[in-house]
Amino acid sequence: MGEIVRFVPKSELERARLIAEARAIYDSIFPSAAPDRVPPNGEERVKT
Repeated sequence: MGEIVRFVPKSELERARLIAEARAIYDSIFPSAAPDRVPPNGEERVKT
């Protein structure tokens, strides 16, 4: 039938844009080397 269209206020769009921009800046300054990994043998988590 018909689609439901959700109204998104401009302030919410601007907030999402600013958050994405801040994350990009943060990632460029502090790049993630390797994510935390859980060894397959059940040992504790090791940060690399």
